Amino acid sequence: MKKRLNALKFALENEQKEREFYLANARRTKNLAGKNMFKQIADEEKEHYEILKKVHDQWEKKKKWPATVSLKVKKSVAGSILKSMSGKKAARITGNEDDLKAIRTAIDFEARGAALYTKLEESSTDPKEKAFFNLLASIEREHFLSLRDTEEFLTDPASWFQNMEKTTLDGG
Repeated sequence: MKKRLNALKFALENEQKEREFYLANARRTKNLAGKNMFKQIADEEKEHYEILKKVHDQWEKKKKWPATVSLKVKKSVAGSILKSMSGKKAARITGNEDDLKAIRTAIDFEARGAALYTKLEESSTDPKEKAFFNLLASIEREHFLSLRDTEEFLTDPASWFQNMEKTTLDGG
């Protein structure tokens, strides 16, 4: 029980730190794709934080997994951001070293977040709790993949656009 609350508290702090990191980098970067990606993930992390906070507070009061907190989390749309940028010239600005460093730090955050939620899922016996942490882990994995894609985009936009156009041409 105490171990669970500590893990939730850690997850809360994690979501908060990540959100602040994403917002700071959204303000800093000149790259439009990076800016939009950071803003989107910051919004999604805020939603996770709010739900985790409700879960934590209810659990602290009732000493068990809350039955009343809605555990629905919106699907991540971070992956669609780069695709939506494909026609915009401003998106073709190559990322600088600070952008790449931020993306790589974010990739690490998301990998650790996914691992934490997977661990919480595996150590749970409550089906609703398991499903909740599985969902959060899968969203963190989506963020991870979107950020990897952004890293590729920032390092080599020409190849990224070429690969994306191939995908749309052959329908795959």
